[in-house]
Amino acid sequence: MRSVRIGKKVRQETVAELGELDSQGRLRAHAMARRLGADQEPSGLFEPVLEKEVIQIRLNAVGLERVRRFGDVWMGMKLWSMAGLDRFFEKNLPEGKEEIPWATMAEILAIARLCEPSSELHIGEDWIRKTALADLLGVNEERINENRIYRGLDKVLPLKEELEDHLKTRWQTMFNVSYDLLLYDVTSTYFEGQCLQNPQAKRGHSRDHRSDCKQVCIGLIVTRQGMPLGYEQFAGNVHDSKTVKGIVEKIEARYGKANRIWIWDRGMLSEDLRSWMQEGGRRYIMGLPKSELRKHESVLAQADGWKTVRDGVEVRYVSVATDDGHPEQVLLVRSQDRKEKEAAMQTLFAERIEKALEVLNRRREKAKKALDLTQVQRQIGRILQRNSRAAALFEIHSQTTTDHPSGISLTWQCSLREHARQLLSQGCYALATNIAGWTESDVWKAYIQLTEVEDAFRMQKWQLEMRPIHHQKERRVQAHILICFLSYVLWKVMEQWQSQAGLGNSPRTIFEELGHIHSGDIVLPTTTGECIRLRSIVKPERPQKIILERLGIQIPRRMRIPQLVRQM
Repeated sequence: MRSVRIGKKVRQETVAELGELDSQGRLRAHAMARRLGADQEPSGLFEPVLEKEVIQIRLNAVGLERVRRFGDVWMGMKLWSMAGLDRFFEKNLPEGKEEIPWATMAEILAIARLCEPSSELHIGEDWIRKTALADLLGVNEERINENRIYRGLDKVLPLKEELEDHLKTRWQTMFNVSYDLLLYDVTSTYFEGQCLQNPQAKRGHSRDHRSDCKQVCIGLIVTRQGMPLGYEQFAGNVHDSKTVKGIVEKIEARYGKANRIWIWDRGMLSEDLRSWMQEGGRRYIMGLPKSELRKHESVLAQADGWKTVRDGVEVRYVSVATDDGHPEQVLLVRSQDRKEKEAAMQTLFAERIEKALEVLNRRREKAKKALDLTQVQRQIGRILQRNSRAAALFEIHSQTTTDHPSGISLTWQCSLREHARQLLSQGCYALATNIAGWTESDVWKAYIQLTEVEDAFRMQKWQLEMRPIHHQKERRVQAHILICFLSYVLWKVMEQWQSQAGLGNSPRTIFEELGHIHSGDIVLPTTTGECIRLRSIVKPERPQKIILERLGIQIPRRMRIPQLVRQM
């Protein structure tokens, strides 16, 4: 459920129902698990059920050792295998003389970021010894230290382009993904520290509201289903529109140019980019600045001619004459929910400006001596800057006068013309497209899919904790972002899988629930002086059984104890 404020009331809305699947739904979920290879376990990792054998045990000496979190890292390994990343890294990082293969280190880094996002230092010092991941991978957890982790980052980074090619092929095989429509957006992530060794660390427009910190910008490309294809990293002071040409050319070189549609928000728009896309015959849907609505005020004022694409959302095409002769249409959209939100925000900021001006005026009236007009005007400027959403509604006049001891007169009033203009455009936005043959509904629905990219950024920043970045060197920062991207790949595989299994679309809930399943060594001393050690896995409880049943997989009962553990 989620809480939604409607006026002064808060109502509960259902986001997803985790009800029982019917028989056909269960068959589809199980078929998908088999198709993805989720029901296959590595040979030799788990032991079969013990045969019946009578052994006398000293009950007073039975013990339980090496208790570890098992369920979440076991699921992470499955996702790694389902995405084909095990084979990809084994091929591109062949095993040498190192104690732990670099392909295994890449898997550890990605699964750690997926299950419990933290610093690389935390992985080696604390996290790895609390989980069964080292047991599952058959490596010595004491060898996973800070130095090996950072060297693993250095090994993974050069494989970025090959990884993106692998994902393109894998998504087609797994989910039948098409690449006719690609979504692109840019975000930023900030640093802790000066980052003197990173030329990309610059101060710029911060989406994280941390203008005091240096940052880098990240452009992410996803399919219409939200599956990540690739990303690029830019300096922190690069404007969004300056990143688009390089991304488009990169995708065209890799996947071809024909039959592709690009979608991005108004922050990307520039006239040079618009002309470049048109001259190259590229199809696009792009958001236009709010100021574009002023050109179509007469249309916005009309009640007829609009088409409803969803409850509370209406659209309408407007023909536009371009200077270069390239065909283009503007789609005007007005949303009732968006209108109510913008109206409420404008009212809030207008009230703040009104109150602040009244306070400033009362101080002026109480003044016994002349005030500095420049200082008063600066205060007015700060008031308008803090409440910029409603600043255009006010006409404020301040000037010197001899009629008052303060030496200043201050008056203000609401601009009725500007208020009427903003009232007309509230809840409205404009889209530009050069796609021929698409209806208004087709264009709007395609543009709304930009939320897939926004969700991707939200997941990487909040669920996978990509920010803040503590690394100082440029290559380490790039490797950190690549590991976050790998974890997001696993996240999306889990999201697609659980969605088809009727388990909603929140992978974090799955990982937290499965994380309650632990493994441990049961120590059974015998009366003959020998000691039997069984690495067993806790039997899932009812909520965990439901998840596993829906996903079409079963948790193993016991693991084999590696030889290196027996010798310790």
